[in-house]
Amino acid sequence: MAEAQSENDTLFVVLTSNDAETQMMAMVLATQSLNKDVPVRVLLCSDAGDLALKDSESPAFAPADRSPKQLLMGLIDSGVQVEVCGIYLPNRDYTEADLMDGIGTAAPPEVAEFMKQEGVRYFTF
Repeated sequence: MAEAQSENDTLFVVLTSNDAETQMMAMVLATQSLNKDVPVRVLLCSDAGDLALKDSESPAFAPADRSPKQLLMGLIDSGVQVEVCGIYLPNRDYTEADLMDGIGTAAPPEVAEFMKQEGVRYFTF
């Protein structure tokens, strides 16, 4: 029997993979969770942080003919908090100006506080 979900449960999606198909599945499941009224937060780390860049591209996948980046933009448009990890920008030749609108930079102390909350479920790719 499945455990009942608390009204306060939040899905915390941490994506690090640079594999486009893995990124797509993470975005599909985050979107489906949001569509089922589950609050979602997304943290993009390592090579997955490139999804957050204005000039990055990602391939479209069947059957919806959509890309991970398109689904990520849909999550942002739906009010999902999306951030790159705190060490992403300082270790690349990018600044916050290179990030898409609606994407910020995570502050490790704030993320740690968020993660320790009861009802935060982790989903990592």
